[in-house]
Amino acid sequence: MLPSILLGTAEIPGTNARLRLYQRGDEFSIKIPGRGELMNSRVHGSEIALAELACARISAVERPRILIGGLGMGFTLAAALGALGPGAELVVAELVPEVVEWNRQAMGDPAGQPLKDPRVSVFIGDVCEPLRQERQAYDAILLDVDNGPEALIRRENDWLYTVAGLETVRRALRPGGVLAVWSASADQLFTSRLKHAGFSIEEVPIRPHHGRKRTRHHIWLAS
Repeated sequence: MLPSILLGTAEIPGTNARLRLYQRGDEFSIKIPGRGELMNSRVHGSEIALAELACARISAVERPRILIGGLGMGFTLAAALGALGPGAELVVAELVPEVVEWNRQAMGDPAGQPLKDPRVSVFIGDVCEPLRQERQAYDAILLDVDNGPEALIRRENDWLYTVAGLETVRRALRPGGVLAVWSASADQLFTSRLKHAGFSIEEVPIRPHHGRKRTRHHIWLAS
């Protein structure tokens, strides 16, 4: 078995946690000591589904503008680029600067180096900032922040999943726009908060990988 090589570490702003990037052969993983693996380049089915499901909802928009909260390993961004036409504009908000740099290096290869696409711009910082600042600016907002509404690593993200935060998200969407939220598991309280914030909802359980039959991630599509 090939050894895992530590390529880099990064602090998550506002926490005591650190990300660790490992490579084993052509496989990359990001882990948090004491919390286990956060993401892996070979397990990304639900990240791709997050983009494909949302983009299908806005397929009639000629020049869509998309905000993606959380770059991860770039699979959601790559799937959105593949689903959208040449006139699309995609903004990726990533809190940890090192994650952006890792994606620009070898870690971005499994996803096809989506940051090189000219339709993409990167905002380094909290996704809440552009959400608070812009009104009716996006046709779709895709959120893959922490592990979902309740499994938070960074407590500052809690606001994003409150009724007040979701109302702010709704104001940032254009008429007919869609919010897609990724989570490691279902959450009925979050479903209730989405409804309270004025969204109509579809919930989709998704397998993160074809070989993992017992594990299901969860995606909310809210319009």
